[in-house]
Amino acid sequence: MSDHPALVAHLSTPLLYESHCHTPLCKHAHGEPVEYAAAALERGLRGIIFTCHCPLPDRISHAVRMAPEQFDAYVALIADARERFAGRLDVRLGLESDYYPGVEPWLEKLHARVPLHHVLGSIHPQVPDYRSWYFRGDWFAYQQTYFDHLARSAESGLFDTLAHPDLIKNESPADWDFTRILPFIERALDRIAKTGIAMELNTSGVNKAIREINPSPTILRLMHARGIPVVIGADAHRPTRVADGYADALRTLHDAGYREVSFFLDRRRQSVPIAAALASLAV
Repeated sequence: MSDHPALVAHLSTPLLYESHCHTPLCKHAHGEPVEYAAAALERGLRGIIFTCHCPLPDRISHAVRMAPEQFDAYVALIADARERFAGRLDVRLGLESDYYPGVEPWLEKLHARVPLHHVLGSIHPQVPDYRSWYFRGDWFAYQQTYFDHLARSAESGLFDTLAHPDLIKNESPADWDFTRILPFIERALDRIAKTGIAMELNTSGVNKAIREINPSPTILRLMHARGIPVVIGADAHRPTRVADGYADALRTLHDAGYREVSFFLDRRRQSVPIAAALASLAV
């Protein structure tokens, strides 16, 4: 049984970060970084880490990410927001980097270009390039490939956190049979746990085809059983979604057995008690 009543006192000290948010450079987010930062301040966060979609080689999924020549502009954009919020909110530079086998050398060089605070590893099965490479008309096989790639991304050592780790369920909800895919999820989680990487609780899942967090509460429990740490993020593509759903997500995390929630600074994981994190929110 949940002990949620113990999680309601309010603290004045901000503790949490928005660890997953975007900028207009990805071509499908709205609002400037300073607007996202202002929202984070209003919602009682300690800071915000921008993790816009990384550039990829050969114009891969170029319609939904910054171009390689825009990376320096991205760095400058976040630096400007950091300066404008100095002393009020901790603004940091991160990146959401897509994984697929073969991209490792590109990402290794990209991540080394500037100091990053949080690097999310993502697999986007809805992206036309990825789908053209790996989907052969069999949704169950595609789901298996996704979870294998999720584990491979952890094993690459390139990332701090794996983003929205059951995103594949939204690609064809009618073909999402959790009982059937469960052994492949468990196999992937076993591999992921061995790497020590964190996984994300992404609150934007409630707005997708299958209206639940990513990953589902059941997968959260499987993660907890394997000692996998969790980072919370709203995947904000507009300022109004900064920290959206954090309170409910933290309670769900608590129900799954977790007592701490994590975030990354300087690519080092830090954790705070869930009860204190929930109490610190101004939402």
